Order: sequence, then C-alpha cells, then structure tokens
Amino acid sequence: MNNSLAGMNALVIGVANEHSIAWGIALALREAGAALALTFLNEKAEPFVRPLAERAGAALFLPLDVGKPDQQQALFDQIGRTWGRLDILVHCIAFAPHADLHGRVVDTSAEGFAIAMDVSVHSLARLCRAAEPMMTQGGTCLTVSFYGAEKVVSTYNMMGPVKAALEATARELASELGPKGISVNVLSPGAIATRAAGGIASFDTMLEQARERAPMKRLASIEDVGAAAAFLASPAARVITGETIHIDGGYHIMG
Repeated sequence: MNNSLAGMNALVIGVANEHSIAWGIALALREAGAALALTFLNEKAEPFVRPLAERAGAALFLPLDVGKPDQQQALFDQIGRTWGRLDILVHCIAFAPHADLHGRVVDTSAEGFAIAMDVSVHSLARLCRAAEPMMTQGGTCLTVSFYGAEKVVSTYNMMGPVKAALEATARELASELGPKGISVNVLSPGAIATRAAGGIASFDTMLEQARERAPMKRLASIEDVGAAAAFLASPAARVITGETIHIDGGYHIMG
C-alpha cells in the first residue's frame, strides 16, 4: 500500500515554534513528499516561524489569523494561484482567554467561551469549507484534540468541552465531505510539552502522571504525531474517516 505523499499539496496551520505539534506534522508531511504551505499568526510570531518554513522548504508562507476572513481568503487565493488544488489541510490551533482557561467551567464568561469555540472549533469548519472546492481529487483534513475531550482532566477546564465540540464537529464534517473523497480525522496526542500546553496549570505534573500511567511508560513526541498524520494523509488510509486517533502510548485505555 502506498504511503507516499509525493505530488500532494499540504496546508499546515498552527506552527508556532519547533516544539509545536504542527511542526512535527509539517516535517513528516514534507519528508513523505508533500509540498508545504505554512502560516503564521501575526507579526510577533513571524520571526519564530519563518526560519522553520525555510528549513522545511515551504512553497508558501502567509499570515493567517482565523478571526480575519480577508486573511483566509488571501491564503486560499494564493494556494489556488500557486498549486491549483489542495490535498491536505492540517488544523492545529486553539485558544481560550487566560481568565476563562484558568477558572472553573461554571464560571466562564459567555464571551470567553464563544471566543474559544470560534478559534478552536468553528475555524475548522471555515477552513474545510474553503478547502473543499480545491480538493478536486479528494483530500485529507486533520485536526488536533486531547484526552480531556473525553474525560475530565484536572486543570484542562474549559478546553475539555471545547475539544469535545471539535471532535464532534470533525465527525459531522467527515459525514458531509465523505462523498467527495475527503476524509476528516482527529489526532489526539497524549500530553506533550508544547508552548500552548504550558498555559495549562500544573502541566508538568500532568506530564509525569501521563508517563507513569501509560502502558508504554513514555510520552508521545511531535514526531510520533507527525508519523500518524502522514499515514492518515496517505492513500493507505483512504477509507479512514471520522476517527479520533489516540497517540499516547495507551494512556487513554487505562481505567
């Protein structure tokens, strides 16, 4: 079965630095043969992401704040002009206001909850809608979740219901886009020491507990997540859709 991504075009959204899950995925897709388009959030983020885009040989490097429709339109217009089609979309972004993230879910503000849902969840639907007409030969859409979407994880707080909504949204998208040969799957890594995860209270303790509890007694790396993403984007996984794939050394199976 063919695992090569040669001749495919991949858009990866969410690279922030070399510790990002999105970066592990981008490298794996590139190593499998895909051409890359990477994005950066804003001017503050650009100096950290540009060297990575150059290192990966990205054909396109453009700004994308998913709260700005004009940037999304410009991004997909440029993909259309450069490649004419898109084969792989990777959505690795999430956000919650600090005060809401670190408080109880019952105390979250309506505004904060809405922002988290818009950036972390509805952005996936918007990006898939933009990608759909460009996936003329079928395609793969991937997003990233966490075990806290399924079970209560101490200190994950409002991101638990937000990620649960993301997984449910991915299943609905898989149902709707399947007739066009477009798969939609969720990657659910175990705890990984990324910059974004560092915003979660007591995250170091969470990492150690995950390592101890996982049957394999190890944490997943961004390279492990990248390998799973490259497989799901390959022809070998063409009939896998609507799934949440756990990449956590078996942590999620433990009672």
